[in-house]
Amino acid sequence: MEAANTSRNYVPKNPVVIDCNVEKTLDVLGGKWAFLVLRELFDGTKRFGELQRNIKCISPRALTNTLRHLEDQGVLERHAFPTVPVTVEYTLTPKGVDLHQILKEMKLWAAKWT
Repeated sequence: MEAANTSRNYVPKNPVVIDCNVEKTLDVLGGKWAFLVLRELFDGTKRFGELQRNIKCISPRALTNTLRHLEDQGVLERHAFPTVPVTVEYTLTPKGVDLHQILKEMKLWAAKWT
């Protein structure tokens, strides 16, 4: 009798919002170009022009938007130097460096399964 009483008291949860850490990570990364920007910055600090040359087919606007998004998310830092014209360099933060292992695993998965 007691076991039946316990099962009637069980009410499953019906959450309205489910936090998904994978979704949060993808939100931090942003659009399709972020992976390529990060790949370049894993090798070290780069200037805007270097990034644009190394990432084929990216427009200056798409690169600018991607860099701003990653900076807003705390993944990279932008350093501007008072030269003429202004020199701007981009460097990964510790948060950005921490993404390296995740992207490396994704690369290995793709090599294995695609």
